[in-house]
Amino acid sequence: MTLQELRYIVALADTGHFGKAAEICHISQSTLSTQIKKLEDYLGTTLFDRSLKQVVLTPTGKDIVASARLILDESNRIRELARQANDPMERTVNLGVIPTLGPYYLPHVLTLLHSQFPKLRLLLREEMTPHVLQHLTEGRLDAGLLALPVDDANLEVFPLFKEPFFAAVPYAHKLADETEIDIKDLAQAGLLLLEEGHCLRDHALEACQLDGLQNEEITATSLETLRQMVGMGLGVTLIPVLASGGTTAMTQVALRRLTSPGASRTIGLVWRKRSPLASTMEQLALTLRDNLPPRTLPLI
Repeated sequence: MTLQELRYIVALADTGHFGKAAEICHISQSTLSTQIKKLEDYLGTTLFDRSLKQVVLTPTGKDIVASARLILDESNRIRELARQANDPMERTVNLGVIPTLGPYYLPHVLTLLHSQFPKLRLLLREEMTPHVLQHLTEGRLDAGLLALPVDDANLEVFPLFKEPFFAAVPYAHKLADETEIDIKDLAQAGLLLLEEGHCLRDHALEACQLDGLQNEEITATSLETLRQMVGMGLGVTLIPVLASGGTTAMTQVALRRLTSPGASRTIGLVWRKRSPLASTMEQLALTLRDNLPPRTLPLI
């Protein structure tokens, strides 16, 4: 049994298709099929059910692939530990970031890291929190920029800063006449939310002390759509401070501070505890924490 054979079964488990897995592994489909059958014969058990339209793992196969992932992670860890003897910030990092943060925070991050670590290369993937966490577990991502809390004992969680929320209301709304808005008043004024799956939705409900919305009919697929809906007079919402910069959509939206204590979310960097890039992640987290974007708050 070799590391390469373990890579083959993990690729097939991830894709559920011999052709796609072979492409990922840079071998022919027949070679992949032969090598996996050889491994199954060696182990004396069937790893994949090939009778379905999509190849799926058998119950035993699921356990073996889970162990294979751990072994491959450790082999990568050994290789990266050796590389870190030179420069832990001279490498490629696959970074996931949530959609309500990425477009507004990443310009600051990329400018900062390029100036401080010119040999560090970031490959960015914008996804919602559950997908970032899943891909971290699977090793497809090295780290994630997420809104906390993140409850996973296998992940290191490094809080970076607090991001306050603004109340966003239509200019014609009576709340727009206020200098500051109470969160309870905002909650009763027709609160608009992002669709299920966005962590910002949960933060908004928590900030407004709501378990959910009665007769909820309108949700937005993105923060930009949400702002446009407010500008059209369809309701009110909470906007993270980093996303409150000027856009054409904001010309019809009044942003107001929330009365103290205002609502906020905590942004953090998350990575696997046994990651081979642990020293890189730690340096990255410290740099981001010590160089906050405008209008965010340091952690006390």
